[in-house]
Amino acid sequence: MSTTAPGPRIVLSRYGYPGLEDVPLPAGAELVTPPAGASPDAAELRELVADADALVVSTPDQVDADLFAAAPRLKVVALVAVGFDNVDLEAAARHGVTVTHTPGVLADATADLAFGLILMARRRLVEATDIMRRGEWGAFDPRSFLGLDVANATLGIVGYGRIGAAVARRAAGFGMTVLQHSRSPRPDDGIATAAPLDELLERSDVVSLNVPRTPQTTGLIGARELDLIGPRGTLVSTARGGVVDEAALLDALRNGRLHSAGLDVFATEPLRDPHDPLLHEPRLVCLPHIGSASIETRTRMTAMALRNVCEVLAGRPAPNPVPA
Repeated sequence: MSTTAPGPRIVLSRYGYPGLEDVPLPAGAELVTPPAGASPDAAELRELVADADALVVSTPDQVDADLFAAAPRLKVVALVAVGFDNVDLEAAARHGVTVTHTPGVLADATADLAFGLILMARRRLVEATDIMRRGEWGAFDPRSFLGLDVANATLGIVGYGRIGAAVARRAAGFGMTVLQHSRSPRPDDGIATAAPLDELLERSDVVSLNVPRTPQTTGLIGARELDLIGPRGTLVSTARGGVVDEAALLDALRNGRLHSAGLDVFATEPLRDPHDPLLHEPRLVCLPHIGSASIETRTRMTAMALRNVCEVLAGRPAPNPVPA
């Protein structure tokens, strides 16, 4: 949607951000979005921002040096996301563009999803649902769909920020013993006990990944780490694609070296090939990167992103700049 009144030009990379109509904008602001359902490629996004003052983007949008060079008026890129690995921060700094994100507001929604993945994978719920949909629910067999308990198991959380801590709070309600590992030491919160990564993997029945994608975390979980988790273990990730070696994960699942897994993120997104082996491994639950997908959370994220835009366009510091 757009108006003809003069004012800053704010480009949104996607149509339909929840709550957009309720956010106060600068006087005369022009909002520009692609058509509903459109997903601009790199060239189309550059064309959209050619005379934009602000750009609002989501995780799938790549904001690179070419985009900044094509947008001489651009002052701020506001991510409707907490992660920012899709933005070239060095190029943004060279062009004097502020980059912001939406930390904190999606922790509970993402933690809910992480725990959903734990239950779905560990109790084999997708396999059981698929049997019913195929009309193959047969006579009772005491061996059918035997999963593993979640209550009173040990949960290892890799990355103990806001989301990791929210996962731990949910685990406490299941009577789980919780371990945590982070790059920086975290104070004792009475729920999770700090442990070195290898020790955490060896002791945990379930491992939840909640780290950003950085050079240090890319490939963090490979064949060696999966073997530490072991054949009765479950791995879930709501982190970023690339943190898990997906080929190693498939091999571990197929050969019984890992019980089950759940992924909401993938090295290549979106997964468009319906024949991708990740989508056909019975012990792997796959979701299309929907950790923040609740109406309330996405509405708060939209409001936070646009507040960042408004403050920067008014010449004030952004409330939520990405970490230096």
